[in-house]
Amino acid sequence: MILCKVLGSVYSTKKNRNFEGYKIMLVREITPDGKFKGKPFLAIDATDSGKNDTVLVIKDGGSLQIITKSKEIPENAIIAGVVDQLNIEVRNE
Repeated sequence: MILCKVLGSVYSTKKNRNFEGYKIMLVREITPDGKFKGKPFLAIDATDSGKNDTVLVIKDGGSLQIITKSKEIPENAIIAGVVDQLNIEVRNE
């Protein structure tokens, strides 16, 4: 799983029938302290997340198939959780 920030929703007038019932969100990976890293990418939303939410994304087609119960969705990233709070414990080792 990777920590991401939702940048917004993707809307289309026509989409693959297998995407029906799912929102497609534009997300970007973040560091634990909230800084962006990498490039934005698309993810299927299984959590009803919204813009600016911090989310947990799984980038694995097998996990997407298990969560959506479909082998027909042509995508490999899914939002599997919305982060309510992030606690970071720093240890000096």
